[in-house]
Amino acid sequence: MSDNHSAHGVQSLASQISHRVVVVQVLIALFLFINSLLIMTFFKKEHFHTNMRYIFFANTLISDCLFLLMSNVLLILTYFRIPMPIWLCICMYMVLMVYTLVTPFTLTAMTLERYVAVCIPLRHAALCTPRSARNCIVIIHCLSAVPGSVTLSVFFAVAARGFYTSLGTCSVEKFFLHRWQNYLRSSLNLFCSLLMAVSIAFSYVEIMRVARVASAENRRSSWKGLRTVSLHAFQLILSLTQLWAPFVEATVLQIDLMMYINVRYFNYIAFFLVPRCLSPLVYGLRDEKFFMMLKYYALFGLYKKMPVLLE
Repeated sequence: MSDNHSAHGVQSLASQISHRVVVVQVLIALFLFINSLLIMTFFKKEHFHTNMRYIFFANTLISDCLFLLMSNVLLILTYFRIPMPIWLCICMYMVLMVYTLVTPFTLTAMTLERYVAVCIPLRHAALCTPRSARNCIVIIHCLSAVPGSVTLSVFFAVAARGFYTSLGTCSVEKFFLHRWQNYLRSSLNLFCSLLMAVSIAFSYVEIMRVARVASAENRRSSWKGLRTVSLHAFQLILSLTQLWAPFVEATVLQIDLMMYINVRYFNYIAFFLVPRCLSPLVYGLRDEKFFMMLKYYALFGLYKKMPVLLE
């Protein structure tokens, strides 16, 4: 009787996980479709290529698409327990580490761009050029690669040589052979989080100060910038929370396996997928010019009110 009950429990757990994987696949397919449509809209018109905030917006979309694709591949490989060479897992982990941070750093850069637009409007045209945007994107990728490079450098120093050619399921836990490596990762994540949080807070305070003393004509623009910064801050909080999710999951795993599965599923939906659908809402829908272009292309040109940018 106990064996039958145990087998039924394992089968129920497998069925539940299977349903969750299907739900994740549907959500990822939906997000990738929306993001791809937004990316196509960006590349269709040259006007968007000359505006720093649109360039940053496209960078977040491309980063999110790469992250969703890579994380989904690892999710499927883990679910079906398909082993892979550890060296390949290292490469995938490095890419994921970079694109986990590219979006938060880009959101911070977008916030600073709003700060310049509202607080230093006379210098906005000179500072926020397409060339500056491209340089910032290079810097963002370099900064995003630092935590992963440090983590992997430490791993290379402590791991045995034969470990790289072995086979196994790919998970981030494989790179932390000692507890102090987790402390090092926590310190790096904390530093990045503080750097972004200080930048967001500074921009918010300065924009609010300008909004309070601005004339009636400029106040509306200032408050609009303040709302955009607030949305970026909320999205940044969700994005940064995913950096701390593995520590919560590791603690829960020691308590109960089923609770660990539920927590990990919730974390993936709430802190990995949801933040990557907020960018389209912030700029793809709130920005009037981009929304009109998106609507035009999404309806295959059947939208009769042609955007001025198309003319």
